[in-house]
Amino acid sequence: QVQLVESGGGLVQAGGSLRLSCAASGRIFSINPMGWYRQAPGKQREMVAITTSGITKYADSVRGRFTISRDNAKNTVDLHMSSLVPEDTAVYYCKLTSDWGIDYWGQGTQVTVSS
Repeated sequence: QVQLVESGGGLVQAGGSLRLSCAASGRIFSINPMGWYRQAPGKQREMVAITTSGITKYADSVRGRFTISRDNAKNTVDLHMSSLVPEDTAVYYCKLTSDWGIDYWGQGTQVTVSS
């Protein structure tokens, strides 16, 4: 069983920065993909950034503004967000995919960017 706990969301003005953190516990290996997704009101959940085995991938909308980082020793994955815009407002979720292909999700953390 894997548990994910996110923290770090909040309210920020456009142009500001936030850092989200996700702490994972349970059966976790460094090869397990981990990442951040978000869901805005009325929209589908979308990938923001993912990392696995040192490879990272970003959504086009956040590339150059967001950075994902992972600490395998601590089983954490952070999302550093800068130059935030109102369109980044969403609930952000941490996800881990197990070596059996099962997706585990955190409870989500709200990020609100005011204009």
